[in-house]
Amino acid sequence: MEAAPQRCGVIAIVGKPNVGKSTLLNALVGQKISITSRKAQTTRHRITGIRTMAATQFIFVDTPGFQTRHSTALNRSLNKTVLGAVGDVDLVLFVVEAGKFTAADEKVLALLKPGVPALLVANKVDEVHRRGDLAPWLQQMQQRHAFAEFVPMSAKNAKDVERLFGICEKYLPEQPWWYAEDELTDRSEKFLAGETVREKLFRFTGDELPYTSTVVVDKFEEEPSPKHGRFVKIAATIVVERDGHKAMVIGEKGERLKRISTEARQELEKLMGCKVFLEVWVKVRSGWADDEARVRSFGYE
Repeated sequence: MEAAPQRCGVIAIVGKPNVGKSTLLNALVGQKISITSRKAQTTRHRITGIRTMAATQFIFVDTPGFQTRHSTALNRSLNKTVLGAVGDVDLVLFVVEAGKFTAADEKVLALLKPGVPALLVANKVDEVHRRGDLAPWLQQMQQRHAFAEFVPMSAKNAKDVERLFGICEKYLPEQPWWYAEDELTDRSEKFLAGETVREKLFRFTGDELPYTSTVVVDKFEEEPSPKHGRFVKIAATIVVERDGHKAMVIGEKGERLKRISTEARQELEKLMGCKVFLEVWVKVRSGWADDEARVRSFGYE
């Protein structure tokens, strides 16, 4: 029997903030490469996740949620990332919460380019009490945009995720793979280290800390270790805008900062399969999110 021809293509995952895009990307890749938290704007970069199954290589691009509320230099940079990702892909997964459509969803929908097939991914379908209620909503959605297909699912359900692969596959062109079969992301471990610290920061500060806080990795050095095989030393700085935010991140007697560091280190050891030594500091840089040069210096496009 003749082997199936190789397929390979780019799939953008787009939607408003907090709709479950990063959770979906991690489920599709089969490993955590995009950070998640309940805080809007957790994803700040275009993150590529790669999954190769049988003859097909799926290249997923997770994008920041498109921001319409605040026009800071940071948000302009994030929105530019979304626009760049939507333009040059083979397929778009437009993620919304099943049965809902807000003004923020509308703004993202307006970014979709004609000629690029888009799937309507109705996420969190497990939270809809009566499936029958979805039919009129679906009709309204089809009037808003000519979606190629409608996919009701929960990103937390493995069977739903598997079904999505089968649906996406037929939209990808026949061409050689772009990445090695075992690659999962085009992002470096240094980048993943910064993202992991930022996720724990948001997780342990909740809504107290403004989303303009960020993390910069100052040092990422690998050392040979007879005891551990591989040993990585990481130094990271949490950047906040006010002294009050710094105190909040550090917590009473340094307890909160210690929890952030410990959890980030444990997750990185699992992710990278090595021993990690992680040092985390907190610095105040007021007004950085509205300073174009500083936004770029902190790694945003």
